[in-house]
Amino acid sequence: MMTSSAPKVQEPAPAQGAAGLAEAARYALLRRLAPSMRHHLVVNLQPIGMIYEVMERRLRAPEPDLADVHESAHKINGFARAALNSCLDVVTWLAPEEEMLTTASEGVRECLGLLATSLTFRGYALRSEVPAVPGEVRRSAVRNVLTAAMIHATDENPAPADLVLSAEPSPAALVVTLTVRPTQGDEGFSAEAGYRRLEWSDVAALAAAEGVELQREGRQRLQLAIPWAKA
Repeated sequence: MMTSSAPKVQEPAPAQGAAGLAEAARYALLRRLAPSMRHHLVVNLQPIGMIYEVMERRLRAPEPDLADVHESAHKINGFARAALNSCLDVVTWLAPEEEMLTTASEGVRECLGLLATSLTFRGYALRSEVPAVPGEVRRSAVRNVLTAAMIHATDENPAPADLVLSAEPSPAALVVTLTVRPTQGDEGFSAEAGYRRLEWSDVAALAAAEGVELQREGRQRLQLAIPWAKA
């Protein structure tokens, strides 16, 4: 006589669960970065229309100054190239190039450059005290974990505040410290649009996926140990 039994539910492997958490956190991060990416893309496109209008007026003149027209065309070409490079760079945020490396100062500069405008509107001032540290780290590790940490810190700490980044080398890793310092002044005039808060669990999932060690002291001090790239 055959007996029926309840089907067994196979639990996901720990690695699969960690991968799923990292993917969810990465999606949330990209949603939060989307307004900054949009601004980053249009910065070099907006001047093209204005330069074109000036060039068109010059061409309608009875005797156009061809030197001025040529200069305007040269500017349009320059902004178009910059816009193309910005588009290609944004694509690498969506599909990271795992082999790409960066220095400490360049990686921090890139993250600050992307987030500066949106965080300033929200009442946060960014300050980098990162020196020219020798050595390279994986670009995706800096991008994903540092930007997530910065957004999480601003979600946890109300404006106005300063976000101060510092860094120092250790034998195994680049140690980046993010400190939030409450200030007096403008609280900002723009709320973060579009998606949910980034929780500490999101930052931790991204850090685990990138091999970055995390520490925090309360809500106002985070530390990231980003492994050096192997020679």
